[in-house]
Amino acid sequence: MSLSGEQAAPQTATPADSPRTLRALQPLSPLPRLERDMLWMQVLGVGRSWLIAHDTDELPLDKIQAYQALEARRVAGEPMAYIVGVREFMGHEFLVSPSVLIPRPDTETLVERALERVQNIPSPRILDMGCGSGAIAVSLALARPDAHVVASDISTLVLAQAGLNAQRLCGKVEFCLGSWYDAVAGQEPFDLIVSNPPYIAVDDEHLGQGDVRFEPRQALTDGSDGLTDLRTIVQGAGPYLRPGASLLMEHGWGQADHVQNMLRQAGFKQVISYEDLAGIRRVTGGQC
Repeated sequence: MSLSGEQAAPQTATPADSPRTLRALQPLSPLPRLERDMLWMQVLGVGRSWLIAHDTDELPLDKIQAYQALEARRVAGEPMAYIVGVREFMGHEFLVSPSVLIPRPDTETLVERALERVQNIPSPRILDMGCGSGAIAVSLALARPDAHVVASDISTLVLAQAGLNAQRLCGKVEFCLGSWYDAVAGQEPFDLIVSNPPYIAVDDEHLGQGDVRFEPRQALTDGSDGLTDLRTIVQGAGPYLRPGASLLMEHGWGQADHVQNMLRQAGFKQVISYEDLAGIRRVTGGQC
């Protein structure tokens, strides 16, 4: 659903004689019902059941104006996750900000396949490179409390966000600062390495569309063909994987064959791609 163009812009001022109840205000909004409710819950600090039970209560003007400010951001296209500051992933609620990518359902494929790879390994060592919000690493740690999960990123701001999510959700994760394998130099090899690296080509038109317009560009594109970081991860993995260990990576919709070739050329075996919720080959991996 488009939120621009023909839709009316939200009111920016609320005269004293304007509607003051949720029941009266809701039909005036250009947003879908779910998004309206999410923004009202954010402003009022209440749950959805409260909105239903109190929809005829008179609202303070400052709360109405606060809602209108959030509504204007959404009408301008800003992702709901950034406006409300949270996004659900693997059944957990993660804090998100414009410094990190918004966790997406398709990335749950990476987590699910990763858990399959280590299901028979006691206390596995797992590395998540380019961890962003920490959604992948923390979800793995919560699903496997016995695992030693390490998460890395090149940004201190990003690591702070991921660390906050780990703390809130009680996920045991070790965080390391650095670029790809430099972040874990000197550590013991891992049973599994996972990554959702920047894989959008720098000239891809999708970088200027939808939610992606508001997300950190360095987390979306490698500044080249979209395969550079994937290639770096594959070519450098050897010394950081135990014998029989696995490497799994998320990638773009048309990149599965390229990533499979990279893995085979690097000596990986049992190379395979997995489909996401839309039936697109989204995750590719292999064993060393």
